[in-house]
Amino acid sequence: METILVREEPPIEWIILNRPDKLNSINVKMLDEIGSVLRQIVNNDKIKVIIFTGSGKAFSAGADISQFKELDPVKAWEFATKGRELMDYIERYPKPTIAMINGYALGGGLELALSCDLRIASQNVELGLPEINLGIYPGFGGTQRLVRLIGKGRALEIIMLGDRIKADYAERIGLVNRVVESSSLEKEVRELALKLAEKPQTAIRLIKTVVNYGNDGPILSGLTLESLGWGIAFATEEEKKRVDEFLSKRSK
Repeated sequence: METILVREEPPIEWIILNRPDKLNSINVKMLDEIGSVLRQIVNNDKIKVIIFTGSGKAFSAGADISQFKELDPVKAWEFATKGRELMDYIERYPKPTIAMINGYALGGGLELALSCDLRIASQNVELGLPEINLGIYPGFGGTQRLVRLIGKGRALEIIMLGDRIKADYAERIGLVNRVVESSSLEKEVRELALKLAEKPQTAIRLIKTVVNYGNDGPILSGLTLESLGWGIAFATEEEKKRVDEFLSKRSK
């Protein structure tokens, strides 16, 4: 891999964006390599949680602007589509994903974090979608995911102004799940990942499916999907085992 590092610590897979001299800016090669790793491990039962982070002082400062001069309208559309499709894949990935935001998360870097299930940030990070300052706007799904996460008004403010926001404010508005001390960031994220890995994985996959697809349509469709998924969960051996254990403990 040229643009990422992969660290396998079952049940965790670390995907580390590794262009520190360019603040881990995202180019086509990085999109391809992240997608390739995710496809390789999707059926690996030893890996239950994926953690994304960055090397150096950034999570990712966004798309590699140096490649913009080479883009005509068609190539720009293709690049945005390629990035958005990877973010879609991460969002709907069957295993839980965590963005460990260790530094700047800007533009496409924040959009990568938005596609993850959970976002844990260091207290000193800055986040934002500054594309407006280049005369464009987020193209990897940010205009849609941010609205769904924090609401239309706050999302428009962040996107239209292009200002950076601090981690504590990001936590208050629900953009990140929690903010932790820089020195304990990796420890806390690892503990969270290990806790997720202990949960029934079929139920985790069903939860992601119900939440992601259920929120795409009318609430009745989501509620119907919830009921169907709930029924499927009852057919798993894991559910039967855990229910038996629970009832056995209660009867003692």
